[in-house]
Amino acid sequence: MAPSLDAAQWQPRLDLLAREHGVPGAAFGVLRLDDDHDDGTGARLELATGVLHLGTGVPVTPDALFQVGSITKVWTTTLVMRLVDEGLLDLDAPVVERLPAFAVADGDAAAGITLRHLLTHTSGFDGDTFTDTGRGDDCLRAFVAVLTDSRQLFAPGTAWSYNNAAFVVAGRLVETVTGGTWDAALRERVIEPLRLGRTVTLPEEVLLHGAALGHIDDADGRPVPAPVWALPRSCGPAGTVTSTVGDQLTFAAAHLRGGVLDGGRLLSADSAAAMTSQQVARVDTAGQEDASSWGLGWALGTWGGARVVGHNGNTIGQSAFLRLLPEHGLATVLLTNGGRADQLHRALVGEPLVAELGGQLDVVAAAGDGLADQLLVREGAVHVGGVEERHAEVEGPVDGGDRLGLVAAAVELRHAHAAEAEGGDGEWGGGPEGPGSDVCGHVVESTASSALEVNPARSSLST
Repeated sequence: MAPSLDAAQWQPRLDLLAREHGVPGAAFGVLRLDDDHDDGTGARLELATGVLHLGTGVPVTPDALFQVGSITKVWTTTLVMRLVDEGLLDLDAPVVERLPAFAVADGDAAAGITLRHLLTHTSGFDGDTFTDTGRGDDCLRAFVAVLTDSRQLFAPGTAWSYNNAAFVVAGRLVETVTGGTWDAALRERVIEPLRLGRTVTLPEEVLLHGAALGHIDDADGRPVPAPVWALPRSCGPAGTVTSTVGDQLTFAAAHLRGGVLDGGRLLSADSAAAMTSQQVARVDTAGQEDASSWGLGWALGTWGGARVVGHNGNTIGQSAFLRLLPEHGLATVLLTNGGRADQLHRALVGEPLVAELGGQLDVVAAAGDGLADQLLVREGAVHVGGVEERHAEVEGPVDGGDRLGLVAAAVELRHAHAAEAEGGDGEWGGGPEGPGSDVCGHVVESTASSALEVNPARSSLST
């Protein structure tokens, strides 16, 4: 069953749920591949809600730019795979062959680290490094020089640990074979071939467009504008792409089509397939079924039994979520600038989309303002239950897009219950941790035995 792309059904859900989860502003898009669009971009829906900046009140529009955070890693991997296709890079050659300056504390380990290790978070060195090495074109070279004291957590290829710095090293490798900056290479080899007009990597480029500011929670748990706009340029290949829902969906379409878009090729069929093929299985994936293993750049898993490929991203008060369902020709993207963005994503996308694809969703978590509600989508009705066993039921057909209408009505009833329970309208609620609170920290998981949780709060798909 193909999900409805009717804005009249999705917009109320986006508005209601963003408010419920304290998200100041968001842009949301859905792509469905079909045969009616000759350019290969598919049918799409692009929506927006809220404001770009609580201090200015400027409304979000679908073409507004947001920071996509670690989704950048998939863009960097796509760039790397283009260079592999061109014969300029080799996934399995030691990094030091092309980049002799690369070194970590364990010299023997450094000598064996490959580009494949970098792109799959299996290189083994401690990658929680976010050193600002300036705005110059030499910032990635200077960043790599900082890594010489990075400790080795495990031998390359023997375990999995989310590694931001590894993608900066990959970006520096790109620079060594192209002779320019990572920013220029990404623009020339990925952004321009996809004909994307609103995807950039540098702040001075962002200023040409309407863009979101991140928001963090103050001492009272209320979102306020973040004091810093973006990550340093030296973190570029790991997290500085700034883009729109439309451009993200075009990027997703190229991957859904196996590297093909508009009659040309972004990637060879082999490279596109390699990115979404399992390279390493994770061990501790409780609650993270959509990231149970890793491809090249992409996280791999399932959504309600359907195969899903995706990535999340967190920066300073901004969070982004990109999901592809290859067997269904679907992609979704949610870009936000604060609040409980992960809860918004689960409620907005995970619940109704899986319900439509599977025909029935037995029980899924739909946390709302501390009520620990449960949303049940069954044949003929949507049920909402929360504390005190209060229930609301909306009867009606569930065929086609009507399911989304039922869910929207149920969410509205749930929001009313939440407001009544808390004695207010529930607006701008939140906890002490903002969406960028997991930028640091790492989880080490052995690929052969049980996982070692170095930082259990770490989000596996985040920056």
